[in-house]
Amino acid sequence: MLNPASLMKIMSAKNVFEENHPKFVAFVKAVFSKGIEEGTVMEITVTKPGQEPMTANIKVKQSDLELLQELKELGK
Repeated sequence: MLNPASLMKIMSAKNVFEENHPKFVAFVKAVFSKGIEEGTVMEITVTKPGQEPMTANIKVKQSDLELLQELKELGK
């Protein structure tokens, strides 16, 4: 269980992230509003200045969905 001070710190950081990256937050909300199901492939690419992009992906498993649900509940 998170203590209240840690929870407040996380929520504050979440709010700053949402203010800094509104398009990304809207994208994530749109994707998750339609639901993620087992077998969905999620991919991310990171491009650092002056470096080649790095890409990784996962195929969503049931345990991943359970983790995402828990994280969603924390964010309420």
